[in-house]
Amino acid sequence: MEIKHCASCGGVMESRDMDGFPRKACPDCGYVHWGNYSVGVGALVLRENKLLLVRRAQEPGKGFWTNPGGYMEQTETIEETVCREVREEAGIEAQVRRIVGLRDQPRSIHNVYIAFAMDYISGEPRPDMTEVDAAGFYSRDEMETMHVAPFTRWLAQMAFEPSGSGLRTDDAPLAAEKGYLLYRI
Repeated sequence: MEIKHCASCGGVMESRDMDGFPRKACPDCGYVHWGNYSVGVGALVLRENKLLLVRRAQEPGKGFWTNPGGYMEQTETIEETVCREVREEAGIEAQVRRIVGLRDQPRSIHNVYIAFAMDYISGEPRPDMTEVDAAGFYSRDEMETMHVAPFTRWLAQMAFEPSGSGLRTDDAPLAAEKGYLLYRI
């Protein structure tokens, strides 16, 4: 969908060449539409060497088993998002350990997906019955006979065979500012 009106003042947008790319810009207030982006997160929660999976109850991916995840809200950090999604979709409390994977998917709404290794804290799997209709912890052997989404199979490999230290939240950054998180090796 093409942007026709300014999100800031409502003026009619015009096309401009900016840094070699055509961009929509407002001649009235100067607002520039840089593109459409979304940030998704996914959780890899292990308990007793079994991975938390949920079965999608709606599209996209209806009927596939996936790791819990979803999209960020405008005012939450990615850590808050992934913890909320695990709680909402599966009824599990979990804590972020580190970032273990990233998917970059350019398309009409460019998606960046961040996968987190998480520590199980509490709860028994219970699906929300809206986005997901089943939830549970499953072993690698059990997953072999399940309808697991291909991307989730890739993520599961990282959960069951961790390598490297991943990115961790920097709890004492030199450039700490309120309102954002920094990650480092």
